[in-house]
Amino acid sequence: MHLESSWTPAPPKEGIPPFSIFAREIQKSPNDDRSYRMIELANGLRATLVHDGSADKAAASLDVAVGHLSDPDDMPGLAHFTEHLLFLGTEHFLRENEYKEFLAKNNGRSNAYTSTSNTNYYFSVGSTALHGALSRFAAFFHCPLFTPSCTTRELNAVNSENKKNLQADSRRVFQLTKHLSKPGHAWRKFGTGNTETLLKAAREKVGQDIPEDSEDGGPVGQEARRRLIEWWTREYSASRMRLCVIGQESLEELSDLVSKLFSPISGEGNAPIPTIHEPPMGPSELGTLVRVQTIKKYQSIEITFPLEYQPKQWEYKPGSFLSHFLGHEGPGSLYSYLKGIGLVTSLSSSGASSLGREMSNFKITITLTEDGLRRYQEVLLATFQYISLLKTSSPFDGFHQREIRILDEISFQFAEKGLEASYAQWIATHSQWEWIPMDQLLTAPRLVKDWDSPDCAGAKKADEYLNLLGPRNCRVFLMARKDFHQSLPGVPKEEEWEKEPWYGTQFHVERLDEEFLKKAEGVNEISDLRLPAPNDFVPSALDIHKIPVEEPSKRPFLIRQTPMSVVWHKKDDQFWVPRASVFVCIRSPHATTSPKASVMKHLWVSLVNDALSEYTYDASLAGLHYGFGGTSTGTYISVFGYNDKLPVLLDRILDCVKAITFKPERLPVMKEKAKRGWENFHLSTPYSISDYYTSWFMTSPDWTPDEKLAVLDDVTLEDIQLFARTLLSAVQLRILVNGNIEAPDAVRIAEQAETHLGLTEVPASKIDLTTMLLKSGTNAVYPMTNRNPDEVNSALSYYVHFGPIADQRLRVVGSLVAQILSEPAFSTLRTKEQLGYVVFCSAWTLNGSTEKGMRICVQSEKHPVYLEQRVDAFLEGMQAYIESLDEETFKEQKAGLQKKWTQKDKKLSEESDRFIGQVQKGQWDFLRGWNDANLLDEITMNEVLELFSRAVHPASPTRSKLSVHLTSQRCKETWTIPDAITVIENAEAFKAALQPASTPGPCIEWGDLSPSRTKM
Repeated sequence: MHLESSWTPAPPKEGIPPFSIFAREIQKSPNDDRSYRMIELANGLRATLVHDGSADKAAASLDVAVGHLSDPDDMPGLAHFTEHLLFLGTEHFLRENEYKEFLAKNNGRSNAYTSTSNTNYYFSVGSTALHGALSRFAAFFHCPLFTPSCTTRELNAVNSENKKNLQADSRRVFQLTKHLSKPGHAWRKFGTGNTETLLKAAREKVGQDIPEDSEDGGPVGQEARRRLIEWWTREYSASRMRLCVIGQESLEELSDLVSKLFSPISGEGNAPIPTIHEPPMGPSELGTLVRVQTIKKYQSIEITFPLEYQPKQWEYKPGSFLSHFLGHEGPGSLYSYLKGIGLVTSLSSSGASSLGREMSNFKITITLTEDGLRRYQEVLLATFQYISLLKTSSPFDGFHQREIRILDEISFQFAEKGLEASYAQWIATHSQWEWIPMDQLLTAPRLVKDWDSPDCAGAKKADEYLNLLGPRNCRVFLMARKDFHQSLPGVPKEEEWEKEPWYGTQFHVERLDEEFLKKAEGVNEISDLRLPAPNDFVPSALDIHKIPVEEPSKRPFLIRQTPMSVVWHKKDDQFWVPRASVFVCIRSPHATTSPKASVMKHLWVSLVNDALSEYTYDASLAGLHYGFGGTSTGTYISVFGYNDKLPVLLDRILDCVKAITFKPERLPVMKEKAKRGWENFHLSTPYSISDYYTSWFMTSPDWTPDEKLAVLDDVTLEDIQLFARTLLSAVQLRILVNGNIEAPDAVRIAEQAETHLGLTEVPASKIDLTTMLLKSGTNAVYPMTNRNPDEVNSALSYYVHFGPIADQRLRVVGSLVAQILSEPAFSTLRTKEQLGYVVFCSAWTLNGSTEKGMRICVQSEKHPVYLEQRVDAFLEGMQAYIESLDEETFKEQKAGLQKKWTQKDKKLSEESDRFIGQVQKGQWDFLRGWNDANLLDEITMNEVLELFSRAVHPASPTRSKLSVHLTSQRCKETWTIPDAITVIENAEAFKAALQPASTPGPCIEWGDLSPSRTKM
C-alpha cells in the first residue's frame, strides 16, 4: 500500500477492511457534475469511484494487467479461456447463469475482452441494483468455481468463437502481423485459443484424449483445469487490478462497498506488471513487402513503423501530431492527391497504436481502387514523398499544434456523459497508466500541452519520429484477393506462397528492392502536396443560451407544418453545451422503385459525399460532423456538433445535394466500391446473412445485393443526374432541430433546406416503406447454402410474429415475452447445449417500423434443421418456465423493462437519436418509452402466457413463423426438413403472396400549433 503523503488511511469502520484514500482532487471537465475518489485496498487493488447522483444506471469495470501475451507457451489462449470461465459460477453464487440472470432482470448488460496486455470485465445495471451486481462481479476474482463440467463445456465455446473468426480478414491480418514478428517474441502468440491449443499440453502429459460423454473431460480435462487454476492464481493478483465503479451512492458508501467486496482478492507477492520492452519487428522484418491474400474483395496497403510506447508521451502526444498530417483529407493532403488520380478510396493514420504494454507502432492504412492496386508502388512513393514534405516543413507553423490543443480543450470543456459501462471501462484501463500523475487520470489521455517553442519536448520528439518514418524502417502489407494478386507484376509462383498456421492466411514476404528504396528516400517532387491551412471551422462562439426549467421536456415541439414539410424543434434544456443536431429526412416516391433506382440512389449519395469530403474534413476535426445517406424512402442529411458554424456547413451540403457538378472520372470509382460491397455481402458472418433474408421477405420494396449487381454496370452518369432531378422534384421533408438553437433559427434552417431543395406536395402513402405480413398459421423455412466455401458455420434466423406496433398493449406484452425468454435462450442454447458462440433472442421491429415480433438467432457448426429443432424444444420448455415464475420474479422482469424504457438520455446526441427515430417514422410517439413503462404495471402473467401460447409456442395453430436456414458447404450432416414445415422454393413468389401491413401514420397529435398548445 502507498504510504506517501498523497495517500491517507481511511478512518477505521467495523466490518470494513482498511484502505487508503488518494488525497488530491482529481481534475475533471467544468461540465462534469460527478464526484471522484481514488482508493487503494490493502491487497494492492486500486479503484476509482464515481458518484453520479443523477444516474439511472450504475456500472463497474475491472481491468487486469495481464493478457494473452502472458499465456504459457504450451497453452495458447489460456487468458481468453480464463475470461470465459469467470462468468460461470462462484462460491458465493453457485448457479452458472446467476450473474447474467440478475443483470437481465435489472436492465443490465455485461461483457469482457482479452487483449494483449490486459483483460477487462464490465457491466452496467439499474442504479438500485449496484450492490447485488457488484457482489456477484467481485466474486469472479476471489472465488470462481471453475467447475469441471463448465471448464469442459466452455472449451467448446472458445473453439466456436475461434471458428467464427476464421473468415474475418481483420482477424487474419492481425494474426499474420504477429506471426511475422521476431522468432521467439511474445507478440507471435495466438491469443484466441481453441480446443487443440488448450488441451495439447494436457493430452501429451496424460497420454490420452478426452473420453466421450465425460462431464469433466477425464484426466485430460482435469489436467487442463489444474493448469487453468494455477495460471489464474498466479496472474490474477489484486496489485494488477484497476477498478472503476459508478453509482448514485456517496463516495463514502462506494468506498466501503468496494473495500468489503474486493478486499478478499489475493494480493500475495504484489506481482509485478508483465512488460515487454523489445519491439516485435527487427532488421529482418523491416524493409519488407508482405503480399497477403484476403477473403473479401478489397485492396489495401498497410505501412507500419515501430515506435516507442506512445501512452508515455501523454504530455505532448507527438505521434498523434504527425498522424494529424498523414491522415488529413483536406486540400493538399496525401489522401486528396491519391484520390484525385483515382488510386484510393480511403486513408487513415494512427500515430499512437498500442500493441501491448511498452510496444507501439505508427500505422498508415490506405484502401486502394483496382487501379491503385496495380499502381501500389506509386501510392507508396507518394506516401513517403509526403513524409519528406513533413521533414522539410519542420519546425511547423505554430497554428497546427495550437488548433489541435484548442480543439481538445473545447471538447474536454464541454464533454458530455456517455454510457456508464463505457466510461467505467475507459477509467479502469487508463488507471493502468502508472506513469501519469494520478490526479490527471481524466485529463492526461485527452489533453495535450502547448508546444510553446520549436525546441520544446513535443517538437523534438516529432522530429525524432519523422526520421524513423523511412522506407527501410517499415513493413508494408499489400492485401487483396488471390486473383487480384495474380494480375500484378512480380507475383510469386503458387508454391512460393506460405500459410499462417492459425487462420490459414496465404502470404509471401520479399525485400523492398533497392531502386524503390532510393526513390522513397528522395525529396518530395509532387507539387500538389502541401500542409493543411488554418481550420475555418474551429468554433469561436461557444455561448450557451441557458434558460432554467423546472423539468426538462421529454419531446420536441412542432413549430412549422405545411403539406410538404414538418419541423420539430427542441431548445436544449438539460445538457447545456454549445452543440446542436439538425436532421433533414428527404422522402420521395422515386427513391426505391426498382433495383436500378436503388443503385442510382446509392451512387448519387456516394458521389455527393465524395465531392464534399475535402470541404467537410476540417469541420469533422472541429467537432462538427455531417451525414448524407440513403434510406428506404429517400435520403437524409444530418449535421451534429458545435452550433457556431453549423448553418455554414449545412448550406454547403444542401447546395451540393441539389446542384452537384458530377466528375465523370469519379463514377467508375464509386461503382467499383459499390460492386465490392455487394459482392462481399455473401462473405459476411453467416447470421447476418440469414437475418438479412428474414427481414427481406417482410419488406417491400427491398432489393437484394444480387439484384443491384445485375444492373450496376448499365447505370450511366446521365442516368444518375436524371434520377437526382426526378427524386428531388417530388419530396417531403421531416426536419428536427435539437440543441443550442432557438425556434426562430430552427425555422430559418428549415427555410434554408426548402429553398435549396424545392418542394412538391406528395401524399405520404406513396412514400412509406411497407411491411409484409405472414399469414396466420405460417410455418415456413427458406433453405440457403452459404456461397463462401470456406465458412464452417451455418446459421438459423427464427422469427415469430406478434402484431402491429400501433397496438400498445400487444407491443408491451411482446417486449415482455422477449425479455423473459432472452436470458434462458442464451443459457440453454449457448451455455448448456453449446450450439455455437453466437446465440441471442430479442424483440424485433420489422423494417417500416409498423410490425413487431421476436427472433432467435444461432450461428453454429450444426445443421440449421437441427438448430431449429433445438429452438423448438427450448420454446416448448418455456411454457412451463413462464408458468413457474412467481410474482416477485415477474415483477422483476417488468421492472427491468421499465428501467430500460425510462432510461435518461446521457447527452444531446442520445436525445436527438431518440427524437430522430420518431420523426423519420412519422409516428410522433416521443413519450412511447414512458407510456409503455406505465402500462407494464397493468400487464398480467395471463397476458404473457396468452401471447406466448398463441404466437410463440411451436404447437400453436395460429403462430406465424418464418425461419431462414443458411447451411455451410463444410457441413457434413444431412437433415431433412419435416413435412409439417413449408419449404420456400421460390422466394419471390412467397414474398409476393404476403399481404401488406397498414401504415399507422402519426400515433399522437400533439396540437402544438394550436392556440391552446400546452408544454408536455
